[in-house]
Amino acid sequence: MCSRYNLSSPHEAVRAIFRTERGHEYPPRYNIAPTQPVAIVRVGADHKRELALVRWGLIPGWVKDPREFMTLLNARAETVLEKPSFKSAMRHRRCIVPADGFYEWTGKAGAKTPHLIRPRASNAPIGFAGLWEHWLGVDGSEMESMAILTVAANTTVAPIHDRMPAILDPSQYNDWLDLYGVKDAKAHKLLKPAPDHLLEVLQLRPEINNSRLEGPELLRPADVQAKMARTSTLL
Repeated sequence: MCSRYNLSSPHEAVRAIFRTERGHEYPPRYNIAPTQPVAIVRVGADHKRELALVRWGLIPGWVKDPREFMTLLNARAETVLEKPSFKSAMRHRRCIVPADGFYEWTGKAGAKTPHLIRPRASNAPIGFAGLWEHWLGVDGSEMESMAILTVAANTTVAPIHDRMPAILDPSQYNDWLDLYGVKDAKAHKLLKPAPDHLLEVLQLRPEINNSRLEGPELLRPADVQAKMARTSTLL
């Protein structure tokens, strides 16, 4: 499962890495939570890549009232080709979700320990495989939304959680976004756990647990905070 992530890389860097030709700008986000507007990379009607802002929490087009529908943050890769909520988007509306890293928690409720999982050797954003949808209400209201695809955890993430986002290799971006040349069954083969060497895990301070908080200080590792506190005490 992926229920929180971050994207603070500059808008220009994301556009260059994912080769978008147009799109919305966004502020740096260190604590992205469900139902918030998030950036995705998709192919527009003119077959050009764009950076769009959509709601995190997919709403299928056949839903009558989104208020009565459970928010779909993630789609399991193992069942995405069959699930009614996702199979149409898997054929026609694949996207990439840019991210700098994602969060997972260990421990019991009320005493959760947060962890940041991010690329080990690069500060460049990574791309989660995603699906997006366009919902149109009978009153003319519209909503675009997305879900992140998940796979079984690799050996780096497994001690923390049994699932992780499906992270695409940059060489796979073209195929994932090619809705005409790459059918859903072939695209499905791209959904695999990330290589074990790709990611590292950092324990964070508990402030990140509060989804209302924002700012780069949330990414400070817990051991750094402890060292700062010891130094302050000595002074």
